[in-house]
Amino acid sequence: MKSITKLLLISMLSGFFAIANATVKLPHFFSDNMVLQRDKAIRIWGTAAKKERVTITFNSVVQSVETGKDGIWKLQLPAMNYGGPYEMTIQGKENTITLKNILIGDVWLCSGQSNMEFNLDGDFTAEEAIGNATNKNIRLLTVPKTIQTKEQFDIEPTQWKECTPETAKYFSAVGYFFGKQLQENLNIPIGLINSSWGGTDIETWTSWEASMNNSDYSKYRGKSMEKSLGFTMDDINRFQEGMEGEKDIAQRWFDPAKKLSGWKKRYVPKAWDAELAHEDGIIWFRTEITLPQEADGAEGVIQLGSIDDQDVTYINGTEVGRTDFWMTNRNYTIRPGILKAGKNVIAVRVKDTGVTGGMVSESDQLFLEVKGQKYNLAGEWEYKPYILSSSFGFKNFGYSPNSFASLLYNGMIHPLVGYNIKGAIWYQGENNASRAYHYRTLFPNMINDWRAQWGYEFPFLWVQLASFMKVEDQPMESDWAELREAQSMTLSLPKTGQAVITDIGEAFDIHPRNKKDVGYRLAHSTMNVAYGKNVLPSGPVFEKMEKEGNRLVLSFTNTGNQLTTSDKNRHGYVNGFAIAGSDKKFVWAQAYIRDNKVVVFSDDVTNPVAVRYGWANNPFDNNLANSEGLLASPFRTDK
Repeated sequence: MKSITKLLLISMLSGFFAIANATVKLPHFFSDNMVLQRDKAIRIWGTAAKKERVTITFNSVVQSVETGKDGIWKLQLPAMNYGGPYEMTIQGKENTITLKNILIGDVWLCSGQSNMEFNLDGDFTAEEAIGNATNKNIRLLTVPKTIQTKEQFDIEPTQWKECTPETAKYFSAVGYFFGKQLQENLNIPIGLINSSWGGTDIETWTSWEASMNNSDYSKYRGKSMEKSLGFTMDDINRFQEGMEGEKDIAQRWFDPAKKLSGWKKRYVPKAWDAELAHEDGIIWFRTEITLPQEADGAEGVIQLGSIDDQDVTYINGTEVGRTDFWMTNRNYTIRPGILKAGKNVIAVRVKDTGVTGGMVSESDQLFLEVKGQKYNLAGEWEYKPYILSSSFGFKNFGYSPNSFASLLYNGMIHPLVGYNIKGAIWYQGENNASRAYHYRTLFPNMINDWRAQWGYEFPFLWVQLASFMKVEDQPMESDWAELREAQSMTLSLPKTGQAVITDIGEAFDIHPRNKKDVGYRLAHSTMNVAYGKNVLPSGPVFEKMEKEGNRLVLSFTNTGNQLTTSDKNRHGYVNGFAIAGSDKKFVWAQAYIRDNKVVVFSDDVTNPVAVRYGWANNPFDNNLANSEGLLASPFRTDK
């Protein structure tokens, strides 16, 4: 009877999918409230039955196309001026889709890591900004997070929304302020697509094809991404299915009467290492403790400290507690009647979903306490894996987008390719700072990649790293300074721009809360880079250095009317400079503005050969600016 029911269910589902595939469908980014890019051909695509004719009606234009053998149809409408709102109908044989409240304007893709993901409700002006966020001419689309080993046709379920206090609140703060400023300046509809993920490397946002330009991945040239990985999304999905629920509890490994077979021993507490290193999965641990007669039936406490990530804990076959968060201390009350005199069996089901797993506290934090007596539980425990990621072809992959190149590009960027955009803004680099020199090639490679995928050279602007970490007493080398240098070097690509924000970082918070000025500075540069407005695209840019005795005189471009300082001090003193002689030992220098140049010197360096400006993790007091108040980017004259 059970097998017949299963066959009927399969038959019903097969019929359902056959019907579903016969209907016209659209990727999720084609929805009510969307913004379509003005002045460029409008591309629309989706799925339907093979050879089905699909007809689109939009803004008095009617066009039809026949679905290909792969069930995919694509259609291109002529370029249109900004305006709206409009309706669009997509008609097939079985169904008609009507999309409402569509605008034509400029669409900007906003991407990067956590400082782009950072929501508007975290900005230092959040209350005022959210309260004034209602704007029917700004539309917001947030791409859901997903890791994919193949390029996807669609993003995860989502839709465009009008900008309101409710929708703006959880949208990218940088994206919102950028779009708000553009909309005010241009008075046209603005669409913002936020596709970002905190703590991510640039490699994961680059296509597999372009990743072959990266020396770390060139060895995979000619292989598919899944072939190079050694596993597929099916493997990941099967692993995650095994991780869901608690089917393993049916094994009753928590039962003292259960005979153990194939269990090994390892010291606890200890993070998973050796053969368990880099594993995600579920592992059971068991140990025994002998208690005196006075503990029989008594109430007690078991302390297990921190467990990464989740646990279910049993004593003598009875569950005494469970926790789903790795940072939470495991301190469970043992009800009367569970403990007994003599042998007691403790079993802990540990589930790790990413990075390090195991019981990771100090040994003295692992104990059982009863009647005021503590019994230390540190030592050798028996263990048995129920499911491990390595059994499915991968280790330490489950929830990490940085495990391999292209994992986020595949599901969060590639589906959007073809949805025409005006340009892109980018806030990322913190995660790549430890390999800053490599960023010199990684960053332009990704920009060129995205432009190649879309098929045109759209404007691309980014945020330079903010000031961060403690302020150093003396000049020294800096990964963050080198990353900023790599970002500035990428300005050699056409139609690029950069917002310098070394003055609005926070020493002890990698997520500075002033996102308003970040968005506005990006918008300022964009008016020049993308719209050709007569504004300076950036702050002063170092041009050349000349020597005058024990002084070095620096010339700059992008000065506007004149060089100045952001604090407008009357002496024109410039902070942030260091100077060195041929010994390459940098010391703090004095600097001042003279004849629209900067003169740098130190009484300790009689024969200077090089200067550095803002060359630090936290150059918080950099103040060299142009007449439009835009800060100079950190730089160095030495190589």
